[in-house]
Amino acid sequence: MHDGPTAMYINGEWVAEGENGTTTLTAPFDGRELAVIPVGGRRDVERAVQAAHNARRTGLPLDRRLTILEAVAASIAARSEDFARAIALECAKPIKTARAEVLRAIDTIKFSVAAARTLGSESVPLDATAAGAGKVTFTKRVPVGVVAAIAPFNFPLNLVVHKVAPALAVGCPVVLKPATQTPLSALLLAEVFHEAGLPAGWLNVVCGSGAEVGGALATHPDVAYVTFTGSPQVGWGIAEAAPKKKVRLELGSNAPLIVDRESDWEAAADQAVFGAFVQAGQSCVSTQRIFVHEDVVDAFTERMAAATRGLVVGDPLDETVDVSAVINEGEAIRVEKWIAEAEAGGAKVVVGGGRSGAVVTPTIIRGVDPAAKVQCQEVFGPVVTVNSFAEFTEALAAANDSVFGLNAGVFTTNLRHALQAIEELEFGSVYINDVPTVRADQQPYGGVKESGNTREGPRYAMEEMTELKFITLR
Repeated sequence: MHDGPTAMYINGEWVAEGENGTTTLTAPFDGRELAVIPVGGRRDVERAVQAAHNARRTGLPLDRRLTILEAVAASIAARSEDFARAIALECAKPIKTARAEVLRAIDTIKFSVAAARTLGSESVPLDATAAGAGKVTFTKRVPVGVVAAIAPFNFPLNLVVHKVAPALAVGCPVVLKPATQTPLSALLLAEVFHEAGLPAGWLNVVCGSGAEVGGALATHPDVAYVTFTGSPQVGWGIAEAAPKKKVRLELGSNAPLIVDRESDWEAAADQAVFGAFVQAGQSCVSTQRIFVHEDVVDAFTERMAAATRGLVVGDPLDETVDVSAVINEGEAIRVEKWIAEAEAGGAKVVVGGGRSGAVVTPTIIRGVDPAAKVQCQEVFGPVVTVNSFAEFTEALAAANDSVFGLNAGVFTTNLRHALQAIEELEFGSVYINDVPTVRADQQPYGGVKESGNTREGPRYAMEEMTELKFITLR
């Protein structure tokens, strides 16, 4: 069982039962009971938004907000193992990977504090025209208002922090809806904020379904800004339902990796194992489509397959485990069907392909048809495809042949090819001599096309969560 808080957090108080009662949360890996969690509804959302609205009207000075954030970062560090265990239990993330997520969350808070201290105004030279003579002008950033943060399951702490910390840093109270399967680390975070002295209403956590709780948040008239990470279908639906709000979306992808003939393809194969299978491929930048030059594709695939066979699959609390379950058995069955579809279309499973409960064996598939789901959609499971190419331009076209555009990676020692990739790849981030499964928490992170409409990262999120007010003094 989970030892941390299991109640919702609304207006500085813990709420053990939601409008829709409670539910039992179970572990994806083995089905063990973790906690009894409240199931919130529209009335809970109303209370939370009202508390946030009142907090905004009361205000909280910048220095106090930053002091609280610094205290929270220190508390997370002190309780890092509690957070890591909560993450590992609720989303089946291997404990060593969960610990890395905790460290990243601490950094995200520190970057938010640093950005808030340097997010200043700028002067506008109106006296550049005769009509502006004698006027002093400048801009000021003001908080946009109450932020609704709707978080995914795959990074249940760090992606929550990426929404909460920048919002609080700039003075926006937050109503957070954690993913249905992964509320534990978010509630533990709320406890840490509570203990750090965050006044009531500045952070509220409402558990419940995306349809009811998420929908009520997105359309609430007192919510000014919605930040959502998750599936494109849900994200664009929220944007359509709230056309007059700032709705910022970080969505999915099927990240490509190109391995050129002139490259360190051995390093590419080694890093691709991490990129494809870390946290069972449940990352929007998981390496999913690999395109390898025909001269090295056989050796590349053999090297990657050998390393994949050496991965330890099992209980996320086992210190030796590299890959554990996907988020639930239904998703595992879907992934299994997609693998079978690719095989039926003529592809070859080089390694893996099996399933036991919610655990899918890390899988490499070669020679996949472009129309197969594992190639053209987002797998969100431990599956990677390998196809060959003859000309570099062919690989670039194949990588761009996607409705998504988040991250892309290219391994090459050919400078001309590297520069060509930078110019022609239609993605929010392009990594040369690295896999696309990369996110530095201080970078501008986001995509194009169906992958979203924003850039996260503390400073960039804070700019989005503020409005520019123009001031002139005669």
